[in-house]
Amino acid sequence: MIAVVSPAKTLDFETQPCTEVFTKPEFLKDSSILIDRLRDFSSAELGNLMGVSTKLAELNFCRFRDWSTPFTSENAKPALLAFKGDVYAGLQADIFSDDDLAYAQDHLRILSGLYGLLRPLDLMQPYRLEMGTGLDNIRGKNLYSFWSDSITNALTAALSADSSGILVNLASNEYFQCINQKKLGARIITPVFKDEKNGNFKIISFFAKKARGLMSRFIIQERVETPSDLKSFGLGGYTYDKQQSVGDTIIFTRPESARK
Repeated sequence: MIAVVSPAKTLDFETQPCTEVFTKPEFLKDSSILIDRLRDFSSAELGNLMGVSTKLAELNFCRFRDWSTPFTSENAKPALLAFKGDVYAGLQADIFSDDDLAYAQDHLRILSGLYGLLRPLDLMQPYRLEMGTGLDNIRGKNLYSFWSDSITNALTAALSADSSGILVNLASNEYFQCINQKKLGARIITPVFKDEKNGNFKIISFFAKKARGLMSRFIIQERVETPSDLKSFGLGGYTYDKQQSVGDTIIFTRPESARK
């Protein structure tokens, strides 16, 4: 069983990683192609392309300018410990044991607009490039056309090595679209997290993102291997809702009283 998550916009390259173990991303040559393309843009043009403020455009202009290989522990950081958004607040990878990190390396993948597909301990340099960015490139008009085949093939290989043939979708729609599900040919389990608000259960983005991180942590720390084991997830006050679940879309709900 392999789970996929989205990256985060917020990064932490100041805190020392909790491990000295690292690996190199599989698609660095492809990343270099994108970096060269992004260096064609001025700071203002990047702002328009990415839909960000002048300050963020300048920051990422400098990041793309300074991006360089080879990656080392001095100029890069393991991806799972570099991302710091809502999903990663739920994941809490900085408290993982060495065994947890080793398990995560085999059972978790991070989708990325710049790096394609990252294993948790793959080194990365700071960037911001969302998968939905309309960046024309040598393979098409956007990043989906650039990455879809590479990501799908890499996941196919990982699932084959895992032997389960099961992919747990904990990514956002923006990122999961880059996977060619028909070509992948895997069983896809999609956990959905709903919170009670005014007496009704609905997906609330902030809580759902953190819940995806909690589920990722649960899979890693509990060494979850089967879809039925996913249903015992109970972190953060969520419980499996059999009535709302349909097929491989499994629903977890949380009442307002359980929300801290």
